[in-house]
Amino acid sequence: MANLKAQFEQAQADVKQLDEDPGNAAKLKLYALYKQASAGDVDGKRPGMMDMVGRAKWDAWNEVKGMSADDAMQAYIDYVEELKG
Repeated sequence: MANLKAQFEQAQADVKQLDEDPGNAAKLKLYALYKQASAGDVDGKRPGMMDMVGRAKWDAWNEVKGMSADDAMQAYIDYVEELKG
């Protein structure tokens, strides 16, 4: 667990050092996996139509609902590695 947590923290640092902007879809996926790993399942109501950014984030997080924190951390690590090329 400690090793996974360290790898997760390193992946968070690595994503900030990417050569290119990964794009909005990748950022949403990273956001969702990070939130699932750190806070668990999404809660609260889905933001309204006028809050497009909040709604997109909520939807992305909701797609990984039910994933364990460890699985979300590993998925985040794997995705950052994929983005690094």
